[in-house]
Amino acid sequence: MGSSIVPAFASMAALLFGFSLLSLLPEVAVGITRHYTFNIKYHNVTRLCHTRSLISVNGQFPGPRLVAREGDRVFVKVVNHVTNNITIHWHGVRQLGSGWADGPAYITQCPIQTGQTYTYNFTVTGQRGTLLWHAHISWLRCTLYGPIIILPKRNESYPFEKPYKEIPITFGEWFNVDQEAVISQALQTGAGPNVSDAYTINGLPGPLYNCSSKDTYRLKVKPGKTYLLRLINAALNDELFFSIANHTLTVVEADAVYVKPFETDKLLITPGQTTNVLLKTKPSFPNATFLMVAKPYVTGRGTFDNSSVAGILQYEQPSHNSSIKNLLLLKPTLPALNDTNFVANFTRKFRSLANAQFTATVPQTVDRKFFFTMGLGTMPCPQNTTCGGPTNSTKFIASVNNVSFVLPSVAMLQAHFFGKSNGVYTTDFPTKPPVPFNYTGTPPNNTNVSNGTRALVLQFNTSVELVMQDTSILGSESHPLHLHGFNFFVVGQGFGNYDPNKDPANFNLVDPVERNTVGVPAGGWLAIRFLADNPGVWFMHCHLDVHTSWGLKMAWIVLDGPQPNQKLPPPPSDLPKC
Repeated sequence: MGSSIVPAFASMAALLFGFSLLSLLPEVAVGITRHYTFNIKYHNVTRLCHTRSLISVNGQFPGPRLVAREGDRVFVKVVNHVTNNITIHWHGVRQLGSGWADGPAYITQCPIQTGQTYTYNFTVTGQRGTLLWHAHISWLRCTLYGPIIILPKRNESYPFEKPYKEIPITFGEWFNVDQEAVISQALQTGAGPNVSDAYTINGLPGPLYNCSSKDTYRLKVKPGKTYLLRLINAALNDELFFSIANHTLTVVEADAVYVKPFETDKLLITPGQTTNVLLKTKPSFPNATFLMVAKPYVTGRGTFDNSSVAGILQYEQPSHNSSIKNLLLLKPTLPALNDTNFVANFTRKFRSLANAQFTATVPQTVDRKFFFTMGLGTMPCPQNTTCGGPTNSTKFIASVNNVSFVLPSVAMLQAHFFGKSNGVYTTDFPTKPPVPFNYTGTPPNNTNVSNGTRALVLQFNTSVELVMQDTSILGSESHPLHLHGFNFFVVGQGFGNYDPNKDPANFNLVDPVERNTVGVPAGGWLAIRFLADNPGVWFMHCHLDVHTSWGLKMAWIVLDGPQPNQKLPPPPSDLPKC
């Protein structure tokens, strides 16, 4: 199970006193406190016949599972034994009132330096399902990641059939070289970065790669059972299609929110997204084994890792059966690399349960509306140098509303909390593109973007509608956008340019899916709504790390509310210093 889980109990007397209090409160299911220690260390791992010293947690790759119940308080002590600066982000955890524990470097905290320790402290509130944790500095999440499993409160059940077993399936990317060198070289030359050498399932590339058949993930199942697969995309730069040969999956949850169940034989999962699916195995031993395959969904013009990772779904043998070697091996068919129509139709199938127990609290009215363009652009090369961007005098860059975000050298949340934003960030992030153009048509002649550390300020409890529009500058591309600190409702999506006069009439304000990460369609737009009820500084960025590195990111600042429980508490005493 990864790290040990230690409920922090006080003395027996205090415990009994606590129980006597609880007996007065029969309605309240009180969570427990769980303690984890994450030791960040180097550890040698061999894949594809290449041995690398990579950075991992507790010598595990992928990292350990963090398990909690809804309502539990979680302490994770992170100890940095490596030379790199480290932060950990608990991706999708709402962090209500615990913004100091969110983790993105220079947004909510300075990184944990060599030899230093920081304890992340948060309570899991109103969430159940699967999320993930990962490093949130440079490209370190390539090897620093693992599942977050949130079980329902005690005595609460799933709103679907209880599975026989639950299995996390985490997709990742493997580089034969240090991925930090890859991004550092790309930023220097202004070119697209070198791509990964393989995709992985639970850290294993599988039999379709050279020198890799022994490193294959095998999921052993029994006939006639229902398994809950907790799918997580922890890949750096790739949205992935996934399918299991000759099996149908029932989608029941996305980003730790239950959805109306629907069946599919193939699915898409973007980096940062999680999807829980039920797998019903065949009623009797099928005399075959089945490949589970993931491959990239690609919309941009850049290079990408055009390979497939496979695992094996293997039925346990009845003892009288012939050897496994003679079994038929079946492969699934996946959509074409750039099948935007499949993706649009698939994403539209996600709907909130929106019932009495699991409500969908979609903001019906909106206080503030924003329109963000997002996509690639260029910046001029430094004088007397040649770059590897779209032309040899330009570098690749990415932006939101034509602003490429520059990380400050001090954490924004500290600067905000202590009223010292001067010289750290400005609060003039544009609410719409500075120059309107035909976003999905012929790009403008000037593709240069501005850069800066600019944020948008929201009053506490503001209801927000944000339309995100992909642009065709240097090619239209899908952008998996992740908002920290909030879930949001995806109320509309479409291809082409968003039309503010016609498109809102088709918004779904009844049962839209609620997520923390969503793909803005290539050559299209997406509309989300959320309530800014969580004070702090909240990062929003593309979850393709190359685009984040190029500046496709920004920050929201949500001010304190009037009530004591609507204010951000002061920072913990062990908050790392820059």
